[in-house]
Amino acid sequence: MSGKQKIVVLTGAGMSAESGINTFRDSDGLWEGHDVMEVASPQGFAKNPELVLDFYNQRRRQLLEVSPNAGHKALVDLEKWFDVNIVTQNVDNLHEQAGSSRVVHLHGELFKVRSTANENHVLTWKKDLILGDLDENGHQLRPHIVWFGEMVPMLKPAIDITLNADILIIIGTSMQVYPAASLINYVSDQVPIYFVDPKPSVAKSDFKNLTVIPKTAVNGVPNLVAELSDMVT
Repeated sequence: MSGKQKIVVLTGAGMSAESGINTFRDSDGLWEGHDVMEVASPQGFAKNPELVLDFYNQRRRQLLEVSPNAGHKALVDLEKWFDVNIVTQNVDNLHEQAGSSRVVHLHGELFKVRSTANENHVLTWKKDLILGDLDENGHQLRPHIVWFGEMVPMLKPAIDITLNADILIIIGTSMQVYPAASLINYVSDQVPIYFVDPKPSVAKSDFKNLTVIPKTAVNGVPNLVAELSDMVT
């Protein structure tokens, strides 16, 4: 890896949309018809755990039926020429399915569950999760998802990675969800930033060295990867 420029890629829901992954949040702010606090908060889980488990079971089933898109695959190619780290807000594993070797999940992972009594007790899990699925000490298992109001344990590693970036690429995110959106502030003014999104929420005037690419992941990322590879070959 020595000698390669370091690229950090921050991805959001738009990265996986063209694979058929529903973006959780609908235009009216509801998540699949639910108030977000009903299905993505500790309080919601305490109030109606079956509803919450069913919500994520549906997401998990959907993930079993989709595949990485051309955007995911292009980021894998980027590793031929650069030292690439992906920091994703997505809870799918499409980056890993495509073959990316270093992925940090800020908001957790659908194919993992953890003990309600020990957040470090994490298991791989691809089937439905129901009430009565327990860890070996008899504690209910829950989705390995960072819910609203919970700490983001992978934020510190993500910040450390971003601080060392030579190039920052942002794909398919509104840059409205914190703390993930704050990562853009951890790169220096000299670091080129590429923002790939059909409805970019960041203007060129907001940051030095910003290139806005108003395209979807499938249409924008392969071309960007080709351009970046041409710079070093």
